Amino acid sequence: MNPLVVIIGALCLALGTYAFRLTGPLLAHRIDLSERVQELIDTSTIVLLLAVVATTATTEAQQFAGVARPAGVLVAGVLAWRRAPFVITVTAAAAVAAGLRLLGLP
Repeated sequence: MNPLVVIIGALCLALGTYAFRLTGPLLAHRIDLSERVQELIDTSTIVLLLAVVATTATTEAQQFAGVARPAGVLVAGVLAWRRAPFVITVTAAAAVAAGLRLLGLP
């Protein structure tokens, strides 16, 4: 593939992404959303984030990642929900995952 085509394609995608992200702040004051639509947008954001976390936590190379990683993510989620400090959350999640792997669980 021609390197110039790749560079032009990457620049077009970068400009398109920038323009797409810029429209939100520019149009935010011109569009009035109902309270219900705003709630749905907020809920859909959370659902999308949870779907990405669940997929990343449970799969690796299109296969099940094992028990240790989802257990560590679950511990981190509970500690974050309980508002534990970040260092404790990450350390506990890593310790759970490492402990389960030490016991022989994948």
